[in-house]
Formats: sequence, structure tokens, C-alpha cells
Amino acid sequence: MMVIATSFMAVLMGSLALFVRMKASRKPATAKKIILPPIFMSTGALMFFHPMFRVTPLEFLEAITVGMIFSILLIKTSKFEIKGEEIYLKRSKAFAFILIGLLAVRVIGKFYLSESIDVGVLSGMFWILAFGMIVPWRIAMYLSFRKLHHQIKPPHIQAT
Repeated sequence: MMVIATSFMAVLMGSLALFVRMKASRKPATAKKIILPPIFMSTGALMFFHPMFRVTPLEFLEAITVGMIFSILLIKTSKFEIKGEEIYLKRSKAFAFILIGLLAVRVIGKFYLSESIDVGVLSGMFWILAFGMIVPWRIAMYLSFRKLHHQIKPPHIQAT
């Protein structure tokens, strides 16, 4: 029952992420909008204070590695473009399919793995996977954003 409830929440969160991403492409990007989501998500690490969610070092390594591999897909589909004096996130049809695909893999994996891994540990692993996915993705987005930002507004050269 817990696996179904958490999977349902994952589907809701994935749908929300897809909606937010599509809406975000209509407004100029800012460094703040890129950096804040992983910071907000980091509060989820408080779950590891409860023994039910603690993972072994091997489980942590597995989850973070899978998350970082998944982040490659998100990085490849997150491109910026300059419109006038503003930087916008380009809409990508592939992004929606990739996000839905990653969500499906996550839900199927959760059902499969819940047979052999405690639901609390599994929840911790999936949080680590998601965090391991969002941090590299957002770092890549920020670096790309900064590169374009310097094209629009080059940094001042200071004389020494």
C-alpha cells in the first residue's frame, strides 16, 4: 500500500515538474530560478535522521550513480536561447518524453525493488537518485546560462 501511495506522489510530482518546465519556457530564465530547486529539495535530506530511511553506503552509491546517469538525459534536453536581451529556456518536445520515461522507470523500479528492499530505505534511495539527478542537471544549466549571460552582458574588465 505504501509503495502505491509513494508512486502516486511521484507521478503527481513528475506531472507538476513537467507543467512547471513548460510554463518556465515562456518567461526569461534567471540564475535564481536555476539554483533554488536543488536547494529547496535538499531539505528532504532531513528524512535520513529517521532510521527508517537510512541507506547503506552501497545503496547510496547505487542511487547517486543512477541519478547522475539519468541527469545526462535532462542536460541534453535543456538548452537556452537569447531573445533580445533575455535568456529563455528552449522548449524541447524530447524533454517531456524523457521526463515521463524517467518517471515510468522510477515507478516500475519502485514496484520491483519493493519486493526486496524495505519501503523506507527505498524511499531514501529514490530521494538520493532524484537529488543526484537534479544537482548535475542544474549545475549544467547554470553554466550554460552564465555563458549566454556573459554574451549579453560581458563581465567588466578591471585594471590592476
